[in-house]
Amino acid sequence: MMLMRFEQIKDESPEGFRRLTGVKRTTFTVMTKILKEAQFQLKAKGGKPNKLSIEDRLLMALEYLREYRTYFHISRSYGLSESACYRNIRWVEDTLIKDGQFSLPGRKALLKSDVKYEVLNIFMQKFCSWNLIKMIRENYFS
Repeated sequence: MMLMRFEQIKDESPEGFRRLTGVKRTTFTVMTKILKEAQFQLKAKGGKPNKLSIEDRLLMALEYLREYRTYFHISRSYGLSESACYRNIRWVEDTLIKDGQFSLPGRKALLKSDVKYEVLNIFMQKFCSWNLIKMIRENYFS
């Protein structure tokens, strides 16, 4: 299985980059900055360094969210254990959610808003919620 590393795709065209990762390059850069700041704070505590770069960990998380692959398959692609993949993906998700730039407004904010929302029947909540976040951020906040 081909491993997608950031070094291999960093020179891709904007459309090709978006098609591979599911996000625009500018969004990817913002996510990377947030993760690097969080990583810097973690390094202050010490510990074993991660085998993957921040960009590769973000790519792994995007691959998991976009393609909904199992940890087993991702672990084989990245040469890590399943538990290491889980920890990396969970750290990326938690860090981005904690930052607040990639979260949806709460129920009360939606009820007070004048914006009309359409409801979609979503069968894969995790996959679709990530795409909904991207769609809302790109269409309403850029």
